[in-house]
Amino acid sequence: MAISRRYLLGAAAVLGGAAVSWRLTAPTVARTPEEAFPFSLPDAQWRARLSAAQYSILRGHGTEQAFTSPLNDEHREGAFNCAGCDVPLFSSTTKFDSHTGWPSFWQPLEQAVGTRLDTSYGMVRTEVHCRRCGGHLGHVFNDGPPPTGLRYCINGLALTFAPAGA
Repeated sequence: MAISRRYLLGAAAVLGGAAVSWRLTAPTVARTPEEAFPFSLPDAQWRARLSAAQYSILRGHGTEQAFTSPLNDEHREGAFNCAGCDVPLFSSTTKFDSHTGWPSFWQPLEQAVGTRLDTSYGMVRTEVHCRRCGGHLGHVFNDGPPPTGLRYCINGLALTFAPAGA
């Protein structure tokens, strides 16, 4: 089958439009200046406190590579805390294997996380952040198990684990 010039020009226009759309929507999770959190540090102190990868996720809204977090295989009783400010975020009793490559939970601890609209990368998602320090944790989706039907898909580097009784 011969490819016409019109077909190639149309395809180029669609791909070009998608590239422009991606560039315009990528940074739209940025915090607004009026957002304040109970725990706050200057940027230099965040950089000193966190590893480069943790900083990229918690402060820069990054995402770790799937299936790289040791917390995927953490099955002991305990709490998953914010790696930025150490506040407890999720109980091990709500953790489940979503087969997505990131630690997943069907519910956070009460008053532990906040959410906001994330339209980056041409998608519409709900971003999850630590309610105490504002650190980016991941996203929440409505394809989780009962009883909530939610899947909090969280970057393992945004968390630390505190075993029960420790």
